[in-house]
Amino acid sequence: MDTTVLRVPAGNIIAMVTTLILAVGLPIALCILLRKRYKASVKAFFIGCGVFIIFALMLEQILHAIVLGLLGNVSQAIMNNIWFYALYGAAAAAVFEELGRFVAMKFLMKKNLNRENALMYGAGHGGIEAMILIGISYVSNIAVSFMMNSGAMDTLYQAEGGAELYAQTAVLATLPSGVFYLAGIERVLTIAFHMALSVLVYQAVRYKERKFGLALAMFFHFAVNFVAVVLADKASLWIVEAVVLVMVAAVWALTGRLYQKEPA
Repeated sequence: MDTTVLRVPAGNIIAMVTTLILAVGLPIALCILLRKRYKASVKAFFIGCGVFIIFALMLEQILHAIVLGLLGNVSQAIMNNIWFYALYGAAAAAVFEELGRFVAMKFLMKKNLNRENALMYGAGHGGIEAMILIGISYVSNIAVSFMMNSGAMDTLYQAEGGAELYAQTAVLATLPSGVFYLAGIERVLTIAFHMALSVLVYQAVRYKERKFGLALAMFFHFAVNFVAVVLADKASLWIVEAVVLVMVAAVWALTGRLYQKEPA
């Protein structure tokens, strides 16, 4: 197998670097902006980061390990059916992340819970997700891309197991650059989505008249995740992101109205 010609186009590397900057830089920029312009608490940002790690990356993953790996036929039924998988995954994400958001605002942020800190929490929650899921993998992708272009990977491709390594890294060279930009766009939408959901949960905690906010946040979280998973199996990534954009914009429109018209 001739592997010496496998090189990553400059456009792909630029797209990866741009997405990495968005995934890491946007959350930090939002934190600085909310602090300077609205005097929001930086503590709320880090609470959002911590809650995502505990509830989504730890507790939710324990459930996934049980439901998707230890339940025999039930696990197989969920994994082999896109509708079951989307229902389960979307429900789990909605319950764990929104309950985590509620617990944080009810107990960890109760002394300084306001609209601005709700937005700051959302920036942290969505921001750390972007940094972990995109930031880490894209640093690796960029490093591998430079190794491929310098020829450093060529000898590895010829070694034992090289064919598998070739297949794994070939996507960096063969995928259109737009796919890498899409990952950045997705993270921007996700951060915006988490900020909107944080406002809904904040109002549910702060105002008796808005107790529906938690249920609404869970529903929106479920709906967006469910639609995204199902569409990803049946349509192009561009269609998926276009639909998610419309859904997130609708959530922002509703949340914006509630944000501006808080109970007295």
